[in-house]
Amino acid sequence: MTTTTAIAPPLGVRRLLAAPGPALADHVRTHGPMPSVRPGIIDELGLAGIDGRGGAGFPLARKLAASVAAARTATAASVHSRRRTPLVIGNAAEGEPASRKDAVLLATSPHLVLDGLVIAALAVGATDAVLATGAANADVVQRALAERHDAVAITLRVLPHTSFVSGEAAALASAVAGGPGKPTDRVVRLAERGPSGRPTIVSNVETLAQAALVARWGAAWNRSIGTASAPGTRLVTVSDVRDPATAVVLEVAGGTVLGEVIRASRAVPDPARTRAVLVGGWGGTWVPAAALDATLDADGLGPWGASPGAGVVAVLDDETCPVSVTARIAAALAWASAGRCGPCVNGLPRLADVLGALAAGARGADLAGEVRRLTRLVDGRGACHHPDGVARMVRSALSVFHEDVQAHLGGTCAVRR
Repeated sequence: MTTTTAIAPPLGVRRLLAAPGPALADHVRTHGPMPSVRPGIIDELGLAGIDGRGGAGFPLARKLAASVAAARTATAASVHSRRRTPLVIGNAAEGEPASRKDAVLLATSPHLVLDGLVIAALAVGATDAVLATGAANADVVQRALAERHDAVAITLRVLPHTSFVSGEAAALASAVAGGPGKPTDRVVRLAERGPSGRPTIVSNVETLAQAALVARWGAAWNRSIGTASAPGTRLVTVSDVRDPATAVVLEVAGGTVLGEVIRASRAVPDPARTRAVLVGGWGGTWVPAAALDATLDADGLGPWGASPGAGVVAVLDDETCPVSVTARIAAALAWASAGRCGPCVNGLPRLADVLGALAAGARGADLAGEVRRLTRLVDGRGACHHPDGVARMVRSALSVFHEDVQAHLGGTCAVRR
């Protein structure tokens, strides 16, 4: 299923970021040459437990298998050959404001990402692939491509902008196909037929890099660290929620305790003063300080209604007003929508306005009740999951910061009084 190399596999937790530099020579010295891709690689990736690292956590093997099945169906139906050949897109849009992991991965290990892109393409019978990213990462990718000669033709697509929703799978596939690059309602899954008419796989670049490691050293090696439900390692971006510029990117073992990740990052001056954490991204979930003992995986965060999402950990201290922070994030997310459906055009701006009024201490109305009503209206009704994430983040804030909300309803702030 996989081909090992003469290079010893990385030991410990430093795997994705093990190479000393981005050059091909550094990559080959660290990981060995590109492995051959044999039948069974999709099953191997499934056994390794490689899931999506862009936010949704969908297993890579299931995406690949669905694309293979769709291509076979199209072939049996005598669909035009170009339309039945799958297309693989590496997603490095990283429009999530609090995430830096994809940029760090490309700057450190671009060839591991490109190996994974080739492996995914060969696994589904694709002859070409695309790596889509913003202008800030384009040069390092272009230099890496110039050093390679792959069996799959890889095209770099530099996105004109990387907004919050530009990395959504359908939006990215649309941009690559020459469309507007905005999320759309889809009846047919991308893996069955994308905007170009081809079965389309959109996979986060960290996921692809993980696949490149598994193709070299196998599923058992991947599971030699982490936990049964969160095998291997993952990249995590830790920052002060007030300032994404404080972000630090770590590679940690799956199932590492949330509090340990925060302390190891040194992204916040005093981790002991952590009051709450926004986990998964700006469209993620607020969890209280009591959750710092939870593991950073679906099992550990599940009881708190959260998930690792895009590997974002944004820390709120005990001197910052959580209502104001939540209102600011909601306003930014309302502005960042694609503006293509009712929840984004009307619901999110109204939700941001009401939260802003609540943060300002406005009186005379049941603002908290109106916030809850609006989250119910937008949830599950958008063209993509963007409104759902905003609703989830806001609902979790109402729960975790209940006392602060009540203080604001009374015209005061529990933090600043």
